[in-house]
Amino acid sequence: MRPTYRAIARRDGRWWFVQVPDEQGLYTQVRRLDQAEAMIREVIALVRQVAEDSFDVVVEPDLNSLSGVREAVEAALRERERASAAQDAASTAMRHAVSEVRASGYTSRDAGMLLGVSNQRISQIERQDRERRA
Repeated sequence: MRPTYRAIARRDGRWWFVQVPDEQGLYTQVRRLDQAEAMIREVIALVRQVAEDSFDVVVEPDLNSLSGVREAVEAALRERERASAAQDAASTAMRHAVSEVRASGYTSRDAGMLLGVSNQRISQIERQDRERRA
């Protein structure tokens, strides 16, 4: 089983300070959060004298001291999750409607007009459903 290192990234001015709290001496700093994993991975590999791809790293941004930022990020992530669930429900409803309309003998053009999509989209949905069942 590969070891996993949990790194905490804290913002201070224009820098992110990244450290592995369970391992003394494993820390670095980066300008951008997207650089944190690569940099802490390099530090871990150097200190532990192992290959950089022999372990996993999870970087957790610490936004506790920035409550407005934390709340905004959490709200955005919640809304994105809701939007994803709504999209899944809409896709399921559309697939069901296409199936019902086409099974009732409507052409793909008529089905498209009824459902507000192109007849090509109707054909695509039917093709995807056939592939899913296969």
